[in-house]
Amino acid sequence: MSLYQIRVEDMNNRVHFFEEYKGKVLLIVNTATECFFTPQYEELQALHDKFHERGFEVLDFPCNQFAKQAPGSVEDINKFCVEKFKTTFPRFQKINVNGKDESILYTYLKRHEKGLFNQSIKWNFTKFLVDQEGRVIRRYSPRVKPTKLAQDIEKLLQANNQ
Repeated sequence: MSLYQIRVEDMNNRVHFFEEYKGKVLLIVNTATECFFTPQYEELQALHDKFHERGFEVLDFPCNQFAKQAPGSVEDINKFCVEKFKTTFPRFQKINVNGKDESILYTYLKRHEKGLFNQSIKWNFTKFLVDQEGRVIRRYSPRVKPTKLAQDIEKLLQANNQ
């Protein structure tokens, strides 16, 4: 199976296949609105603003698995993110990232990352960087601020232009 065969539902219940992101650098993040790391939304938006025109996407997957820190509907979550952090990147339906009900997306990401084979997601705002070919390049812990990823994103975007 390839990343591009996976389908997800956006916040409006529209089905998307990852194939529509082929050729783009992706940052896939499990998020929460009531988490210590929630202010990272601001930095995620800054990355989106800086690199989007060059083929970069932040993909937001709210997750309520960790201390129930993503309460409410996806509409409530979206309203919070747009009003408080001015986010404009795609937001998807709430998902589970671990366990028997985990999203196939996260099963795929954990199986294909380098080094930490299939290790559980520990908390909200774990980030996966995916290259233009759908390969999982790196996983970042919630403690790594999104702005620290700019150099890695830049390298992937430059590699595509050579």
